[in-house]
Amino acid sequence: MGTETRADEGREPAVLPLPPMKWNAWGDPALAKPLPKDVEALLAAALGVAADGTEPPAAEEVVLRPSALTADALTALTGAVGAANVSTRDADRLPRAGGKSTLDLLRRRSREPQDAPDAVVLPGDEDEISAVLALCAEHRIAVVPFGGGTSVVGGVDPVRGAFDAVVTLDLRRFDALHELDEVSGEAVLGAGLTGPQAEELLAARGFELGHYPQSFRYATIGGFAATRSSGQDSSGHGRFDDMVRGLRVVTPTGVLDLGRAPASAAGPDLRELFLGSEGAFGVITRVRLRVHPVPAVRSYEAWSFPDFATGAAALRAVQQQGAGPTVIRLSDEAETAVNLAMTDKIGGTQVTGGCLAVTVFEGTQEQVTSRHERTRAVLLAAGGVSLGEEPARAWEHGRFNAPYLRDSLLTAGALCETLETATTWSGLDTLKTAVTGALQTALREGGSESLVMCHISHTYPTGASLYFTVVGAQKGDPAEQWSAAKRAAGDAIMAAGGTISHHHAVGTDHRPWMEQEIGELGVRILRAVKETLDPAGILNPGKLIP
Repeated sequence: MGTETRADEGREPAVLPLPPMKWNAWGDPALAKPLPKDVEALLAAALGVAADGTEPPAAEEVVLRPSALTADALTALTGAVGAANVSTRDADRLPRAGGKSTLDLLRRRSREPQDAPDAVVLPGDEDEISAVLALCAEHRIAVVPFGGGTSVVGGVDPVRGAFDAVVTLDLRRFDALHELDEVSGEAVLGAGLTGPQAEELLAARGFELGHYPQSFRYATIGGFAATRSSGQDSSGHGRFDDMVRGLRVVTPTGVLDLGRAPASAAGPDLRELFLGSEGAFGVITRVRLRVHPVPAVRSYEAWSFPDFATGAAALRAVQQQGAGPTVIRLSDEAETAVNLAMTDKIGGTQVTGGCLAVTVFEGTQEQVTSRHERTRAVLLAAGGVSLGEEPARAWEHGRFNAPYLRDSLLTAGALCETLETATTWSGLDTLKTAVTGALQTALREGGSESLVMCHISHTYPTGASLYFTVVGAQKGDPAEQWSAAKRAAGDAIMAAGGTISHHHAVGTDHRPWMEQEIGELGVRILRAVKETLDPAGILNPGKLIP
């Protein structure tokens, strides 16, 4: 379809509402902060981190591959949703050219030609989605559903696959609170609402969803459902899929309205086909969710444990005894040391090492007092030392800001990324050791020492998640450097009995391990579902299903 063009060659301004995040970084640029000079010096001394001085391209300098959409296809899409809701302009394509993983951001910083959707389409109702899907099947166009663009596993990459073109289906117009059943504690929310938008609409009626993943400010209700998101308050409110009571989904073969009652024995629960389906089976348009009154009271307490094993045993005791915190999390020694590196006092208590834990409680005064006292007794008995409420409040204040640090580290010449998994309590130490070792070895073989940090942020009666943050020095090709480390970590996770993803989803990044995760027969089942719901295979190709 012609030669590659620079985005500033005849570039016209965006005509569609833009995603809320900067095209080449996380979140709001006003919240980004450069690394302090002393931190840069520490990274240079410990890991050999050094910026190469190369300036990343400005948006107008980015080279996008030209749109492959034919004139006939563009005319058809325009007829389906209106001219104001379709664009092939580079200024609209670039912000939807992928998610926000380290690999995504490294690509955004490249001056090499970049992939982008051939068009962006903003449907306004389910009929328009159905029309777009039919037209795309007819014209051999792949369709990537798009919410907030926060995927860190390649979940919204504009993959054409075997198709002639690919469009992004931006769901931002599905942004209403459709129903609130105050008696039953259920709300029907549009899939395009971001976390803050949903909470604002509910708060006006005295209710709260209480789902706060790190992507909360930008991710959407539909994205939470499509990826089985898990929020930082999961100990109290459950994962997002625990909150889901019903779904409306538009597929290429029809519309499904699932979930008729709080519980049902009417066969397999078809909602489970779409929770975690990542847009590969259909487009989620509405989600019916369990909600609760806005908490009247919150209380906080931080704790110190001598080591990660002791802290993990304490969290297990809290979970298995049903003490009931809304938030409970534990940082390992390395993460605690980094978090406390700039202070010598936390909550009035000297901290010389060990592991930091955070607890938060919410509800009525009676509920909070009871849960806090029960949890406190368990943690004291398990060897915890109270640090007061200040560190827990500080964690809550900054809990959505970690991705900004990742961006600053990349600019400074560091390689920084996260990955997560989960396993049983009995397998936790083995899994943590295996993944840490795999990451350190792979990065060392690539020329860099590394710092691998870990925390537990989601607990269950039988196990917990492990969330790793990795920092090293960029050496050679940083994209291949991280890809090699991620492959090693993925293999280590599977060998140690963990899941390839606890809450980041599958996307393109975790797809190579899906057959190990669910077995060859499981893959055949997913393919059969795909064939039934999306016979042309247009929905989000290259994701989820091997």
